[in-house]
Amino acid sequence: MSYPQAATNGYKLYDFRSDTVTKPTPGMMAAMAAAELGDDVWGDDPTVIRLQAVAAERLGFETGLFAPSGTQSNLIGLLTHCQRGDEYLVGQEAHTYRYEGGGAAVFGSIQPQPLEHADDGSLPMEKLRKAVKPIDPHFARTRLLTLENTIAGKVLPPAYVQAATDWAHSIGLATHLDGARLCNAAVQQRVPLAEIAKGFDSVSICLSKGLGAPVGSLLLGSRDFIAKAKRWRKMLGGGMRQAGILAAAGLYALDHHVERLADDHQNATRLAEGLSALPGLKVTPPHTNIVFVEVDEKVATGFSDYLAKHGVLISGRDQQRWVTHLDVNADAVEHALKIAQGFFEGK
Repeated sequence: MSYPQAATNGYKLYDFRSDTVTKPTPGMMAAMAAAELGDDVWGDDPTVIRLQAVAAERLGFETGLFAPSGTQSNLIGLLTHCQRGDEYLVGQEAHTYRYEGGGAAVFGSIQPQPLEHADDGSLPMEKLRKAVKPIDPHFARTRLLTLENTIAGKVLPPAYVQAATDWAHSIGLATHLDGARLCNAAVQQRVPLAEIAKGFDSVSICLSKGLGAPVGSLLLGSRDFIAKAKRWRKMLGGGMRQAGILAAAGLYALDHHVERLADDHQNATRLAEGLSALPGLKVTPPHTNIVFVEVDEKVATGFSDYLAKHGVLISGRDQQRWVTHLDVNADAVEHALKIAQGFFEGK
């Protein structure tokens, strides 16, 4: 599939590949241009300091650490919680296990213990209990429970999160949340951000997905935890200098782009409804802003290529992922559905 060709065929481009493709809004650009700057490696960039404090307050933590990416903020969290020879419990489909290059094992000699997810995205309690290793020199030391919210667009059930984190703490495990789309979960459940983060010793929250910032993620935790995490950030090359330009985008996103995630969720619901009416498509109803579409293998390649040719970019062919975001509004969804319908009308 040639994405550049799709953009030059005379059709307007509708990019549903991910909510990472958003461009800064004019208001965000203005905030970035006006940012007060310092040197964050020295710890004196006032805009970074403010971003870390604002995010920590809203999510219920003592302080935070600004990092270039969610991959790095998650890795810093794992390295801070665990020592060489420790293991962390994690889902088979979780980003910290499957999509972040095996960083915990490569950089920290931390062993993942992957577990199969239940249909709702949770890691069943009975599987968690069985996965914990006994105190024995034959085994890695189980040290950390990691969850992801949302996971594949699904919001973890609040009762489950409380049960899982309470259990982990009761047996001496630390808890980390990959909250890449934590704000989507909070908006979908109509609760404060801190409610989603409750029960976790550390949380990573991404600013460059649905929130629309160009770069950046935050790791949140206790003051002692973040002090240790800052050393890992330096070793991993995540220390940035006049990072306030980027932090200003994060602050703007937290102030202006959280509640509007409800629009993305509504657009995803409309997208799912429209696609499910087309032959050969099996659509999973979305929780938030991610729509999964299983396409009949007989038409999968043709359908995917047709979408790209007409300016609709998606991820996958027979197993497609459509993601709504700041840069695809309700009109874009309707145009994309008309294009999708056009493929089947031509069959």
